Amino acid sequence: MALEIELRGARVRYGPLEALHGVDLAVPAGAMTVLVGRNGSGRSTALHALAGVVPLAAGRVLWHGRGGAVAAREITALDTYRRSRLGIALLSAEQAVFPSLTVAENLVVPGPLGGGVEAGVELFPELSRLLPRTAGTLSGGEQRMVALCRVLTSPARLLLLDEFGLGLAEEVVARVHASLASLVASGRTVLLAEQALPDEAAWDYVYELRRGDVVAARERQAPPPLSGA
Repeated sequence: MALEIELRGARVRYGPLEALHGVDLAVPAGAMTVLVGRNGSGRSTALHALAGVVPLAAGRVLWHGRGGAVAAREITALDTYRRSRLGIALLSAEQAVFPSLTVAENLVVPGPLGGGVEAGVELFPELSRLLPRTAGTLSGGEQRMVALCRVLTSPARLLLLDEFGLGLAEEVVARVHASLASLVASGRTVLLAEQALPDEAAWDYVYELRRGDVVAARERQAPPPLSGA
């Protein structure tokens, strides 16, 4: 199994509290992996550790990239910006837009993760009438769509999405799942953090976290061939 990125013995502390207790987490390349667990299980912390938002108190982050075509590189000491240059994009559960910029400006912010207005509106036609609006004046669901545009239209190899469906209508969530499945089919890697396994997700691997530890892991089995095939 070729890997995209992994945590090895990762420990993260917030003051005296330890959120991850020596977690090993291998994210397969070109696949959709889901981290499931209740609030406080360490799901968000694991994504933030991979993206460089929070530092490790112990352990390592290894970047394989290109599906393991090159030797793994330790990126534990790299900051978020440098990890984004490698091809890592994070959608956090908190505010993920630039509130003082317009929607259009949010979609064309320069840099390796900058998407485009046309691509964003194609994905979310609901945003077309909102392009001149300041992002901070939008509803929570509208802001979520803007933030998703920035990630889904980016060239990043690895997409880390933390409960991306917060504030979104079911139809929009289903549309995003379809987009993610298409990205995975094209060779991208997706890691979702959710409270429960989404019915819509075409997931390949799932890890369950509980109180900062991985307590279960499994791979989706391919369906049996049709009789006579």
